[in-house]
Amino acid sequence: MRPIQTVGIIGLGALGAMYADLFTQALGRERVLVLADRGRTERYRREGTLCNGRLRDFRYVDAGELAEPVDLLLFAVKFGGLEGAVETCRHLVGPDTVVISVLNGISSEEILGAAYGPEKVVWCVAQKMSAKKEGNAVTYGPSGELALGVPAGMDDAPLRRLTAFFDRIGFAYSLPADIRVHQWSKLLCNTGCNQAAMVFQCDYSLLHRPGRARDTMIGAMREVAAVANAEGVPLSERDVTEWVGIIDALPDDGEPSMRQDSKQHRKSEVELFAGTIRRLAKKHGIPVPVNDWLYDQVQQMEAAY
Repeated sequence: MRPIQTVGIIGLGALGAMYADLFTQALGRERVLVLADRGRTERYRREGTLCNGRLRDFRYVDAGELAEPVDLLLFAVKFGGLEGAVETCRHLVGPDTVVISVLNGISSEEILGAAYGPEKVVWCVAQKMSAKKEGNAVTYGPSGELALGVPAGMDDAPLRRLTAFFDRIGFAYSLPADIRVHQWSKLLCNTGCNQAAMVFQCDYSLLHRPGRARDTMIGAMREVAAVANAEGVPLSERDVTEWVGIIDALPDDGEPSMRQDSKQHRKSEVELFAGTIRRLAKKHGIPVPVNDWLYDQVQQMEAAY
């Protein structure tokens, strides 16, 4: 397989814009395509995108006008937009295209694999970053890293091709021993951090301090560990402690994605977090009162938009 030369990114939220900025800085404007349908592309061009206070000259492209596949296709849409994004980009996935997703939860890789072939999908977790978007302005820092892997028994050639590309451009990544366990570990983090920040209407500063918001975050994480164990995934209190340490190192004024969604009155990803945990907990007969409470609170908040 030839080296990765072109990158397509679909989804221009906080993470999509951050990765568009990082890849454009590394590769140049012509080789990084910010993909969308025609209407959204025209809006991107009209409004522009500010990253850390500077207007970025991204290459906004109507995906329907492209004929050639891209080498790397990165999905950064919200989960509710994934199905549409899959169809928008279907013709851009060629025999050698590598596909990655920075979506939250534990479902997107299976969906992308079903659409394009599991052999094209490198499993991915976006972590240790802080990024937020208000209007067309994105602020990020730190930019974190992508944790990468493929399930046991899968050909790792796409993974090796991707890491060679990242090495070439100096892009941060890690290779956890078991990517499925690592995805569950990130789900543990998001289920606690994202939901607590939304329900308590706070940035990271409140989660950093002792109190109800922090206790709720940690309680939700512990419930994820219990459900993960029932699913055969070996999470423990050590994972909770490690993620709390990572969250504590993030800027006080940073905000996880669900808090940003709630401020903009957008539908949140609660179904990926508490929704997933509640469904699996019911299957195994495990009580998850913290996630039950968070789920109910989010439903009430969204109903009031």
